[in-house]
Amino acid sequence: MTSTSNQKKRIILLMIDTFMDSALQAALKAGRAPALKFLMENGRYFSDVVSPFPTMSVTVDSTLLMGVNSDKHKIPGLVWYNQHEKRLINYGSHIRELYKLGLKQSTEDIFYNLNHEHLSKQYKTIHEILHEKGIQTASINALLYRGNTPSFLKIPFLLSMFSGLNSQMKSYSPDFFSYGLMHKLNPLKKYSFFWKKYGFNDKFSRNELTYLINKNKLPPFSIVYFPDLDQSVHKNGREDVTGIEKVDQQLQKILNQYPSWEVALTDNIWILLGDNGQAWIKNDRKKALIDLKKILCNFNIVKLKKGVTSQDEIVLGVNERMAFIYSLDVKKVPLEKLASPLEKDDRIDIIARKKEKTVTVTSGLHSGHLHFYPGSDFTDEYGQSWSIDGNKEILNIEIKDNKIIYGDYPDALARLYTSLFSHKGEYMIVSARPGYEFIGEGSPTHVGGASHGGLHRQDSLVSMIICGTDSSPNYLRLIDMKDWLLTLIT
Repeated sequence: MTSTSNQKKRIILLMIDTFMDSALQAALKAGRAPALKFLMENGRYFSDVVSPFPTMSVTVDSTLLMGVNSDKHKIPGLVWYNQHEKRLINYGSHIRELYKLGLKQSTEDIFYNLNHEHLSKQYKTIHEILHEKGIQTASINALLYRGNTPSFLKIPFLLSMFSGLNSQMKSYSPDFFSYGLMHKLNPLKKYSFFWKKYGFNDKFSRNELTYLINKNKLPPFSIVYFPDLDQSVHKNGREDVTGIEKVDQQLQKILNQYPSWEVALTDNIWILLGDNGQAWIKNDRKKALIDLKKILCNFNIVKLKKGVTSQDEIVLGVNERMAFIYSLDVKKVPLEKLASPLEKDDRIDIIARKKEKTVTVTSGLHSGHLHFYPGSDFTDEYGQSWSIDGNKEILNIEIKDNKIIYGDYPDALARLYTSLFSHKGEYMIVSARPGYEFIGEGSPTHVGGASHGGLHRQDSLVSMIICGTDSSPNYLRLIDMKDWLLTLIT
């Protein structure tokens, strides 16, 4: 890491959901992103920062806060099966699925368990680390926020009535904490009504940040989450100019709080960062949607509303373009048996499972197997060493002079490996080719638009703009962000 010339600048990290190069370049070409253009011209732009896997916001944000992958932070995905509790965890894929799983349990998972029960306590978040050093931080609308300061989430009346949640829920947060209408900094109620997603929107995030700026309360480090672009890209596709334009309008209003945009850059270090990309999805619904219930129809699949019964054999944890597939009894249903029908579908490019420390990958596109585990035979561009055997074409890997070169699946070995060790259970991972996404029971669909979750570079590469420092992370991966941020702050 190169050193920054000014260690005392406050750091503002703007986490823009689905901030990726394809949409950004389209907006710049159309002249519809003046604030982003200004920041890029006065900073440095990176188009290929690697997101964790699966490429779902809760997993990504956990990695960002803790600087570790899911094998250590223990948030496997948006949807996963908890073997200990014998139930499917869902942090908010679609209201249909939440309703079937039980609204009270699902909302407890989203608003409390995610941060305070499921997120590992073996590792500290950046907020917790800085608090111990006496440095204040802010979290505005971030899904993952765990800190040291006791606080209470005020559950909105309608949400409390329909879900059965208590009107207040204890939480531990950073010093400055905003979480929609449930916990806000600005006493005004702008952009926080239920038809505005109770404040989980870009305008609310911007309003909370500008409140701190104008009150001169901005702490040394702030994370501000902008969620709206995600749904816009889901609907309009990878080159969604309108979504980028709306983000840019919020950025303009933030920069306008200063005497000039140049002064904003002088006072602070600004980091704009995506969480995941999105891959395009075909227009033909019959082709685009990979129905795992049909492919695995010879097995008894857990029904969401009934939960696990004695007759059930497998569980589906669908994360859009990725899915966990669990065997409830590997003696009766070995993972190899589950893999067989999946390998006949050429829309599925990655099928991975583990045995002890070895991961085996097959594909609906390529024949043979690829086996790998942490070893000493080959080293990748991130300094990670692996032993590899089999058909390297499955993961689009080349090896030259004992160096691993990744292609369509950035940092593929580490991202797959850690995901397979992210939680207990006998399960396999499937990832879809661009153009396709998985469905289970009540899954959201994005036909003709875009989707994420997968291992492919379209899901995995995000954009980053850094202004106000000549420093940058050791590697262009979200897992390397936390340690780099700490060097800037401390």
